[in-house]
Amino acid sequence: MVYLCKNLFLMRFHKHIVALITGLLVLSSCNAPYKFTLTTSKTLVFTEQGTATLTEKNNKQIDSIHFFVNGKRVASKGNTITFNTKDLGVGKFAVSALAFYPEKTKKINNSVEILSNIAPTIYTYKLINTYPHDKNAYTQGLEFHNGFLYETTGQRGKSVLRKVELKTGNILQETKLDKKYFGEGMTILNDKIHWLTWVAKKGFTYDLETFKQEGEFSYAWSQQGWGLTNNGTDLLKSDGTHKIYFLDGNTQQEKKSIQVYYNKGKIDKLNELELINGKIYANRWITDKPIKSLIVIINPENGIVEGIANLNGLRELILKDQTLQDDDVLNGIAYDKNSNRIFVTGKKWGKLFEIELVKQ
Repeated sequence: MVYLCKNLFLMRFHKHIVALITGLLVLSSCNAPYKFTLTTSKTLVFTEQGTATLTEKNNKQIDSIHFFVNGKRVASKGNTITFNTKDLGVGKFAVSALAFYPEKTKKINNSVEILSNIAPTIYTYKLINTYPHDKNAYTQGLEFHNGFLYETTGQRGKSVLRKVELKTGNILQETKLDKKYFGEGMTILNDKIHWLTWVAKKGFTYDLETFKQEGEFSYAWSQQGWGLTNNGTDLLKSDGTHKIYFLDGNTQQEKKSIQVYYNKGKIDKLNELELINGKIYANRWITDKPIKSLIVIINPENGIVEGIANLNGLRELILKDQTLQDDDVLNGIAYDKNSNRIFVTGKKWGKLFEIELVKQ
């Protein structure tokens, strides 16, 4: 009888221990920190659909989730979203989820990279005309306006804004930038000349007729000033990266940006800009040997590189007549929209060329 009672006691004790351990495990699981994973499409091609899903390792309760793509909230179905790459353009974009769970919130971050869905068309060129150009001009900006060329040059103490006669290369008007600034690209909009500086994070505005400085503006998201053009309403600005910024034409405040990608990745070191027939034409700053003279043709709506023009032969023509340093590269694109003429030159090049792009 004693033996039987002892066994019953041990069995009941064992059940209590099991229940206690089970309870502790459940309690421990409840008190364990939430472990979230945000899974998203890592690389997509433009026009494809992307997805993102938030999960919790232990399937713990999540009250609600707010998803964001490129900073904008996206409606979700449960713990998953679907997004259209056409709404984003090309480039790398942030994907995040804000999880709400008992008395807490947590933000989880990831990203997606969107490549172009087309390979760029490759162009060469046909040489139409050759004009004289100041071989001491470290060309940073170039624009054709009302029959004349307007040019800005760089280097501290040598940065100038000038009006130039196309056929002769004669300088008709000029003003100097304060020697503490390194001049960069320029454009003309609403009878105002907007001129960038390199690392001072500011640009200047001048009267088109008098070249009198009328104001200045600061950079916001962009880190430096490189190239500048306009679309009749906004200023379009490069900063040496793979991004192009859109600035309000009246206030010069940055509004948005696009990323420049082709079907294999981003294209950076974008320099002098020109808008030609609705597309952005951009020089690339390439000083690594062998030095290349390229123009990238970009869709301003989505950042897709639609074409690449190989102008290497032009630098070779210059080298027949003068010596160039490695950084004396192709830089300067101007467009005469009335006659559909494209002009290009380079830093300290003694010639300016009128060219026609030809598909290879």
